[in-house]
Amino acid sequence: MTRITFEKQAQDGKARRGVIRTTRGDIQTPAFMPVGTAATVKAMMPESVAATGADILLGNTYHLMLRPTAERVAALGGLHKFMNWSGPILTDSGGFQVMSLAGLRKLTEKGVTFKSHIDGSKHEITPERSMEIQALLGSDIVMCFDECPALPADRDRIASSMELSMRWAQRSKDAFGDRPGHALFGIQQGGLEEDLRAQSAQALREIEFDGYAVGGLAVGEGQEAMFGCLDFAPDQLPENKPRYLMGVGKPDDIVGAVARGIDMMDCVLPSRSGRTGQVFTRHGVLNIKNARHQDDPRPLDENCSCPACRNYSRAYLHHVFRSQEIISSMLLTWHNLHYYQDIMSGMREAIASGTFAAWQSDFHSGRAQGDIDPL
Repeated sequence: MTRITFEKQAQDGKARRGVIRTTRGDIQTPAFMPVGTAATVKAMMPESVAATGADILLGNTYHLMLRPTAERVAALGGLHKFMNWSGPILTDSGGFQVMSLAGLRKLTEKGVTFKSHIDGSKHEITPERSMEIQALLGSDIVMCFDECPALPADRDRIASSMELSMRWAQRSKDAFGDRPGHALFGIQQGGLEEDLRAQSAQALREIEFDGYAVGGLAVGEGQEAMFGCLDFAPDQLPENKPRYLMGVGKPDDIVGAVARGIDMMDCVLPSRSGRTGQVFTRHGVLNIKNARHQDDPRPLDENCSCPACRNYSRAYLHHVFRSQEIISSMLLTWHNLHYYQDIMSGMREAIASGTFAAWQSDFHSGRAQGDIDPL
């Protein structure tokens, strides 16, 4: 196989069921990608991440270029070998982290210069350098280098940022070159403005990419505004290519995005929440640190087959969290990732059988019930 391909297998409303075929294995869509920022999904072994049902991981260009460096990863055999993950990996371009994490950054037509948040050292990322870093890492799906303004921002700022990102998209495509077995995704920008999003989508279509991302959302605009944008943004992108919503999100954000035509998502939320004691279940969110769990012999969710629910009580999970034991982060992260993958497989089945509306209704009513009553 020389190209990464996307096959849409079913559609129910705007929700799509499909498969992305890569040289490292198939990605069933809609897909949720756990985030392995620094070449690890925190508190998880790669085999454990695969056991939750994840087909693909996300790695972070900005973090990996600073430490251990892309050159070092390449010398050690590439990111897959380095982190012991044999499936597909998507790397983001580094643009978002430069905007949100780096100090003293300077933005020009050429790219961005910034100081590392780790040691203050000075670096530059351009579209060409981002493509070089991602090639050194060896990721299967590469993202264009873009600029993402935080919302709210005024229309002129959003428009000029989008236009810069489209010029960078062309430079990213030129620098990416011909890399059989690897895909390059373009990133649509334009804030919440329908006409700017349409302009961005048209520019990306003319350049031509293997997939298309909706960027610049989940940056503080709130769910209602995000859904308002997703009511039109995915429709502006090619029907026959995967559509990726970057950095989303909570379970109901994910379901709402799929209902609006999104195929791929990523978010640090399930793993970060696991480390802070926040647990996602089909009956909403619970906080394991609360005293109500300390004498409770029941599992987090009796219908869940993850190791935390199969083998441990709420009382134990409460105890190890309060004791700051490492097993707490491991078990709660595993549970949250497992739950997210359960949502994805549930949606895939529902779309394939034409019952997505009923599945959505059950999903929302289950979460609205709230946690089981205390003993």
